[in-house]
Order: sequence, then C-alpha cells, then structure tokens
Amino acid sequence: MKMEQSRVQELEQLCAKFRLELLQMLYRVQTGHPGGSLSAVELITALYFEKMKLDPENPRLEDRDRFILSKGHAAPVLYVALAHRGFFPVSELTGLRQLGSRLQGHPCAHKLPGVELSTGPLGLGLSAGLGAALSAKLTGHDYTVYVLLGDGEIQEGCVWEGAMSAAKFKPGNLVAILDHNGVQLDGTNEEIMPLGDVKAKFEAFGWRVISTDGHDIEAVCESLDEARAWKQGPVLIVAETVKGKGISFMEGKHIWHGRPIGTEDYRLALSELGGEGL
Repeated sequence: MKMEQSRVQELEQLCAKFRLELLQMLYRVQTGHPGGSLSAVELITALYFEKMKLDPENPRLEDRDRFILSKGHAAPVLYVALAHRGFFPVSELTGLRQLGSRLQGHPCAHKLPGVELSTGPLGLGLSAGLGAALSAKLTGHDYTVYVLLGDGEIQEGCVWEGAMSAAKFKPGNLVAILDHNGVQLDGTNEEIMPLGDVKAKFEAFGWRVISTDGHDIEAVCESLDEARAWKQGPVLIVAETVKGKGISFMEGKHIWHGRPIGTEDYRLALSELGGEGL
C-alpha cells in the first residue's frame, strides 16, 4: 500500500530528529557506538513508528510484534526510538551508560520496557527470533518477529545455524533485516571477512530475500510490507546502508564504530545535522 507523502515526510523528519539526538547523547556521555546506530535510524524508525504492532502502555501485550536488536551495540538508536514511542521518559536518555541507569551499553530486557532480548554477544538474535516466531504458532498468537542483524555480525557461525533452522521450520512471521553498511569494528567487511553475495547465500539456505535502500524510509516501509505478506517462510531484507549516515566524516569509516566524539568533531557534526550550540 502506497504511503501518503505527508506521512513519508513526517517519518523523514523523525529520522533527522533522531540522528541529532543520537549525536547529542553520545557526545554528552563520551561513550557508545555512533556508526552502527546512525546506519540503522530509518530501519528502526520505520518499525517503531509505522509498522510494528505494540502498546507502550502494555509492553508485554501477548500479540505485540517483537523486535530483537541482534547487533546490540546499536542500543543508542533503539533507546531513542523506545523513549519517543513512549516506553520510558525521553529525559532518561541522558543516563546512557551511566552507573545506575537502565540504559546500559547493550539492551537489557530485565531492566527496560520494550526490550525483548538482552543482546551484546553477536550472532544470537536470529535463533532467539526464530524461537519467538515458532512460539506464536504453538500458542496461537498473531505477531511478527523482526531481527536486526549487522553485516559484521553475520560472520558468526551461529547466524547460519539459525538461518538453516528457519528454512526447515518455515515460520511465516520471521523477518530478519540486515544493516548492510559494509563496515565493522576494525575495517571493512571485505578486509576482515568477505561476505560475498549475501542475497544468494540466504536464498541458497531457503530464505526469501528482498533488497532495499536502507535510508529511504518509504522504500524500507514497502519492503517491510512485502516481507510481512510472505507467509511461506522466513524473509531477509538486505538494507543497503552507510555506517555513520548523516555525518560526512563518519560515513563509511570503521574508526567511528565506537569512538568518542571530540568537541571539534561534535561542532562539525552538529552543523551538518542542523543542531545548535554545545
């Protein structure tokens, strides 16, 4: 279903707002992961503000859609989305990675409403998502499970065990999304461990694969609709993204995977994102 352009513009404005808030939050605490958070802004915004069935007043709603941030280091962008969606006060974002805060460096399901799975060790989210998707069939519930993977993360063997199992059990309510930005912690994917043709690999494992521009919010929403409409088995959306998207000197640079943002860099990034002051 084609989106109204007014709604597309609203979502684009949200993405711009969230990028600015991410920058400010990470600069304030001088810790966290800017690169992979910025690359996932449109993906998480589309899910939480347009496509997922959820209720912030009832975070454990049985028929809610589930989202698993398998690339748990991108927690800052998840926290921004959860706060603005009403799961906890926006003012709490200032506590990112601070002692006593619920906003840990990686999401903790025991502390923060809206977090489905505690993640951090890479590669575990897809199998957990498969289990949640199959649970819906066993219990008679109607929900979709979304799992956001990093492309460095899929070098983990357990991802492919999960992919193989999903192809066997054919859950029609499991959608994996690959944040395909081509860069991981210490270099490009090609330098560290070439992924080859990811689309062909997942198709060979028995998945339906959809490719999209991960920074085009309308295209992302259309891809999510297409994925949800496919009920014959698991779907992977390969979202082509840019690490550090929106900040010129961060884009495509592995050093910004988890680097603190200095004052001069912050000033430049702030001007590029349309923010003001320090």
